[in-house]
Amino acid sequence: MAVPEAKGITEQEKIFPPSFTKPRRRASLIYLPYFTRLPKHEAAHSNYENTSEGNNMSQIQETKIVNADPTALGVFGLSVITFVAASSKLHWTEGSVYVMPWALFLGSFAQLWAANLDFKRNSYFGAIVLGAFGLFWMAVAFTWVIANGFFGPVPETADLSQFGYACLGYMIFSVFITVAAFEVNKVFGVMLALIVVLLGALGLQLLGVSPEFFGPIAGWSELIISLLGFYAAGAIFLNSFFGRQILPVGKPMGWVKKA
Repeated sequence: MAVPEAKGITEQEKIFPPSFTKPRRRASLIYLPYFTRLPKHEAAHSNYENTSEGNNMSQIQETKIVNADPTALGVFGLSVITFVAASSKLHWTEGSVYVMPWALFLGSFAQLWAANLDFKRNSYFGAIVLGAFGLFWMAVAFTWVIANGFFGPVPETADLSQFGYACLGYMIFSVFITVAAFEVNKVFGVMLALIVVLLGALGLQLLGVSPEFFGPIAGWSELIISLLGFYAAGAIFLNSFFGRQILPVGKPMGWVKKA
Protein backbone atom coordinates (compact mmCIF):
# COMPACT_ATOMS: atom_id res chain seq x y z
CA MET A 1 0.00 0.00 0.00
CA ALA A 2 1.50 3.33 -1.02
CA VAL A 3 2.09 5.90 1.66
CA PRO A 4 0.42 9.19 0.75
CA GLU A 5 2.91 11.92 0.04
CA ALA A 6 2.87 14.78 2.56
CA LYS A 7 1.92 18.09 1.13
CA GLY A 8 4.29 21.03 1.23
CA ILE A 9 7.50 18.94 1.46
CA THR A 10 10.22 19.89 -0.99
CA GLU A 11 12.63 17.51 -2.68
CA GLN A 12 15.46 18.75 -0.43
CA GLU A 13 13.48 17.99 2.72
CA LYS A 14 12.82 14.47 1.45
CA ILE A 15 16.55 13.82 1.24
CA PHE A 16 17.59 15.82 4.32
CA PRO A 17 15.31 15.83 7.36
CA PRO A 18 14.33 19.20 8.86
CA SER A 19 16.72 18.62 11.77
CA PHE A 20 19.65 18.83 9.33
CA THR A 21 18.40 21.81 7.36
CA LYS A 22 17.31 24.08 10.30
CA PRO A 23 20.02 25.67 12.45
CA ARG A 24 20.19 24.43 16.01
CA ARG A 25 20.59 26.64 19.03
CA ARG A 26 24.01 26.35 20.53
CA ALA A 27 24.81 26.58 24.22
CA SER A 28 27.48 29.24 23.65
CA LEU A 29 26.37 32.73 24.60
CA ILE A 30 28.27 34.08 21.58
CA TYR A 31 25.91 32.48 19.04
CA LEU A 32 22.76 32.93 21.07
CA PRO A 33 21.78 36.36 19.69
CA TYR A 34 21.92 35.07 16.10
CA PHE A 35 19.32 32.34 16.70
CA THR A 36 16.96 33.99 19.19
CA ARG A 37 14.58 36.84 18.78
CA LEU A 38 13.48 39.10 21.63
CA PRO A 39 9.77 39.16 22.44
CA LYS A 40 7.95 42.25 21.28
CA HIS A 41 7.79 43.87 24.76
CA GLU A 42 11.51 43.27 25.37
CA ALA A 43 12.42 44.58 21.95
CA ALA A 44 10.36 47.70 22.58
CA HIS A 45 12.07 48.19 25.97
CA SER A 46 15.48 47.80 24.31
CA ASN A 47 14.62 50.40 21.69
CA TYR A 48 13.36 52.73 24.45
CA GLU A 49 16.65 52.48 26.33
CA ASN A 50 18.50 53.63 23.20
CA THR A 51 16.68 56.94 23.30
CA SER A 52 17.87 59.90 25.40
CA GLU A 53 14.88 59.56 27.73
CA GLY A 54 15.52 55.87 28.12
CA ASN A 55 19.18 56.47 28.95
CA ASN A 56 18.15 58.85 31.72
CA MET A 57 15.72 56.33 33.15
CA SER A 58 18.22 53.47 33.03
CA GLN A 59 20.99 55.26 34.94
CA ILE A 60 22.54 53.39 37.87
CA GLN A 61 21.11 54.41 41.21
CA GLU A 62 23.59 54.96 44.05
CA THR A 63 22.91 53.56 47.50
CA LYS A 64 24.16 55.74 50.35
CA ILE A 65 25.15 54.02 53.59
CA VAL A 66 24.30 56.16 56.61
CA ASN A 67 26.66 55.89 59.59
CA ALA A 68 25.66 56.74 63.13
CA ASP A 69 27.08 59.87 64.71
CA PRO A 70 30.35 58.83 66.44
CA THR A 71 30.84 62.12 68.29
CA ALA A 72 29.72 60.75 71.66
CA LEU A 73 32.28 57.93 71.41
CA GLY A 74 35.14 60.26 70.53
CA VAL A 75 34.29 62.80 73.23
CA PHE A 76 33.90 60.01 75.78
CA GLY A 77 37.37 58.70 74.92
CA LEU A 78 38.83 62.19 75.40
CA SER A 79 36.98 62.58 78.69
CA VAL A 80 38.27 59.32 80.14
CA ILE A 81 41.93 59.93 79.34
CA THR A 82 41.89 63.54 80.53
CA PHE A 83 40.22 62.41 83.78
CA VAL A 84 42.89 59.76 84.40
CA ALA A 85 45.77 62.02 83.34
CA ALA A 86 44.48 64.86 85.54
CA SER A 87 44.60 62.55 88.56
CA SER A 88 48.33 62.14 87.91
CA LYS A 89 48.99 65.85 87.37
CA LEU A 90 47.13 66.75 90.57
CA HIS A 91 49.06 64.00 92.44
CA TRP A 92 45.95 62.04 93.32
CA THR A 93 47.76 59.13 91.71
CA GLU A 94 51.43 58.55 90.96
CA GLY A 95 53.27 57.67 87.77
CA SER A 96 52.09 57.13 84.22
CA VAL A 97 52.43 53.36 83.80
CA TYR A 98 48.73 52.63 84.24
CA VAL A 99 47.72 55.79 82.40
CA MET A 100 49.23 54.48 79.15
CA PRO A 101 46.49 51.91 78.32
CA TRP A 102 43.81 54.57 78.65
CA ALA A 103 45.82 57.00 76.55
CA LEU A 104 46.31 54.40 73.83
CA PHE A 105 42.82 52.90 73.66
CA LEU A 106 40.46 55.68 74.80
CA GLY A 107 42.52 58.76 74.05
CA SER A 108 43.87 57.49 70.73
CA PHE A 109 41.97 54.56 69.18
CA ALA A 110 38.48 55.72 70.19
CA GLN A 111 39.03 59.20 68.79
CA LEU A 112 40.71 57.96 65.62
CA TRP A 113 37.86 55.51 65.00
CA ALA A 114 35.32 58.29 65.53
CA ALA A 115 37.31 60.56 63.21
CA ASN A 116 37.33 57.89 60.50
CA LEU A 117 33.54 57.60 60.70
CA ASP A 118 33.19 61.38 60.61
CA PHE A 119 35.28 61.48 57.43
CA LYS A 120 32.82 59.04 55.86
CA ARG A 121 29.89 61.16 57.05
CA ASN A 122 31.56 64.32 55.67
CA SER A 123 31.53 65.80 59.19
CA TYR A 124 34.50 68.12 58.80
CA PHE A 125 34.78 69.43 62.37
CA GLY A 126 34.58 66.04 64.06
CA ALA A 127 36.91 64.37 61.56
CA ILE A 128 39.70 66.95 61.97
CA VAL A 129 39.42 67.59 65.72
CA LEU A 130 39.01 63.98 66.83
CA GLY A 131 41.67 62.84 64.37
CA ALA A 132 44.18 65.46 65.51
CA PHE A 133 43.75 64.72 69.21
CA GLY A 134 43.62 60.98 68.62
CA LEU A 135 47.08 61.21 67.09
CA PHE A 136 48.18 63.47 69.94
CA TRP A 137 47.29 60.90 72.59
CA MET A 138 48.95 58.13 70.62
CA ALA A 139 52.16 60.16 70.64
CA VAL A 140 51.73 60.87 74.36
CA ALA A 141 51.26 57.16 75.10
CA PHE A 142 54.45 56.25 73.24
CA THR A 143 56.31 59.07 75.00
CA TRP A 144 55.35 57.53 78.33
CA VAL A 145 56.29 54.07 77.06
CA ILE A 146 59.77 55.33 76.17
CA ALA A 147 60.15 57.31 79.42
CA ASN A 148 59.26 54.23 81.49
CA GLY A 149 61.93 52.15 79.72
CA PHE A 150 59.65 49.68 77.94
CA PHE A 151 61.86 49.94 74.85
CA GLY A 152 65.07 49.73 76.84
CA PRO A 153 67.13 52.26 78.78
CA VAL A 154 66.34 55.87 77.95
CA PRO A 155 69.35 57.54 76.26
CA GLU A 156 71.07 60.27 78.21
CA THR A 157 70.56 62.62 75.29
CA ALA A 158 66.75 62.29 75.53
CA ASP A 159 65.18 65.69 76.05
CA LEU A 160 61.60 65.73 77.35
CA SER A 161 61.30 69.43 76.50
CA GLN A 162 60.63 68.32 72.93
CA PHE A 163 57.29 67.09 74.21
CA GLY A 164 56.74 70.62 75.52
CA TYR A 165 57.24 72.11 72.06
CA ALA A 166 54.76 69.60 70.66
CA CYS A 167 52.20 70.79 73.23
CA LEU A 168 52.77 74.40 72.22
CA GLY A 169 52.28 73.43 68.58
CA TYR A 170 48.97 71.79 69.40
CA MET A 171 48.03 74.86 71.43
CA ILE A 172 48.47 77.06 68.35
CA PHE A 173 46.25 74.78 66.25
CA SER A 174 43.69 74.56 69.07
CA VAL A 175 43.21 78.33 68.96
CA PHE A 176 41.81 77.99 65.44
CA ILE A 177 39.72 74.98 66.43
CA THR A 178 38.25 76.96 69.35
CA VAL A 179 36.79 79.53 66.94
CA ALA A 180 34.98 76.76 65.05
CA ALA A 181 34.01 74.94 68.25
CA PHE A 182 31.96 77.90 69.49
CA GLU A 183 30.04 77.71 66.21
CA VAL A 184 29.15 74.07 66.95
CA ASN A 185 27.90 74.47 70.52
CA LYS A 186 28.93 76.30 73.68
CA VAL A 187 30.10 73.20 75.56
CA PHE A 188 32.57 72.32 72.80
CA GLY A 189 33.72 75.95 72.71
CA VAL A 190 34.52 76.03 76.43
CA MET A 191 36.24 72.64 76.21
CA LEU A 192 38.51 73.79 73.39
CA ALA A 193 39.30 77.05 75.19
CA LEU A 194 40.38 75.04 78.23
CA ILE A 195 42.42 72.73 75.98
CA VAL A 196 44.31 75.81 74.82
CA VAL A 197 45.05 76.64 78.47
CA LEU A 198 46.02 73.03 79.22
CA LEU A 199 48.41 72.71 76.30
CA GLY A 200 50.00 76.08 76.96
CA ALA A 201 50.51 75.39 80.67
CA LEU A 202 51.78 71.85 80.05
CA GLY A 203 54.16 73.02 77.35
CA LEU A 204 55.65 75.72 79.56
CA GLN A 205 55.93 73.30 82.48
CA LEU A 206 57.85 70.80 80.33
CA LEU A 207 60.12 73.60 79.15
CA GLY A 208 60.95 74.38 82.76
CA VAL A 209 59.05 77.67 82.98
CA SER A 210 57.62 77.98 86.51
CA PRO A 211 56.60 74.32 86.89
CA GLU A 212 55.12 74.96 90.34
CA PHE A 213 52.74 77.52 88.79
CA PHE A 214 51.85 75.99 85.43
CA GLY A 215 51.66 72.41 86.73
CA PRO A 216 48.48 72.92 88.81
CA ILE A 217 46.94 75.02 86.01
CA ALA A 218 47.46 72.12 83.61
CA GLY A 219 46.00 69.65 86.09
CA TRP A 220 42.86 71.60 86.99
CA SER A 221 42.11 72.65 83.43
CA GLU A 222 42.43 69.03 82.32
CA LEU A 223 40.04 67.93 85.06
CA ILE A 224 37.42 70.50 84.00
CA ILE A 225 37.84 69.41 80.37
CA SER A 226 37.09 65.82 81.35
CA LEU A 227 33.97 66.76 83.34
CA LEU A 228 32.61 68.91 80.51
CA GLY A 229 33.44 66.09 78.10
CA PHE A 230 31.46 63.56 80.14
CA TYR A 231 28.47 65.91 80.06
CA ALA A 232 28.83 66.55 76.31
CA ALA A 233 29.17 62.85 75.50
CA GLY A 234 26.13 61.99 77.61
CA ALA A 235 24.07 64.82 76.14
CA ILE A 236 24.96 63.90 72.55
CA PHE A 237 24.16 60.24 73.21
CA LEU A 238 20.76 60.91 74.79
CA ASN A 239 19.76 63.56 72.27
CA SER A 240 20.68 61.30 69.36
CA PHE A 241 19.05 58.22 70.87
CA PHE A 242 15.72 59.90 71.63
CA GLY A 243 15.76 62.11 68.55
CA ARG A 244 15.14 65.27 70.54
CA GLN A 245 16.93 67.49 73.02
CA ILE A 246 17.19 65.91 76.45
CA LEU A 247 20.25 67.80 77.71
CA PRO A 248 21.24 71.17 76.22
CA VAL A 249 24.75 71.79 74.92
CA GLY A 250 24.24 75.45 74.03
CA LYS A 251 23.49 77.01 70.68
CA PRO A 252 26.29 78.23 68.39
CA MET A 253 27.57 81.70 69.24
CA GLY A 254 26.99 83.02 65.74
CA TRP A 255 30.19 85.06 65.66
CA VAL A 256 31.24 83.78 62.25
CA LYS A 257 28.68 82.87 59.61
CA LYS A 258 29.33 80.05 57.15
CA ALA A 259 29.22 80.70 53.43
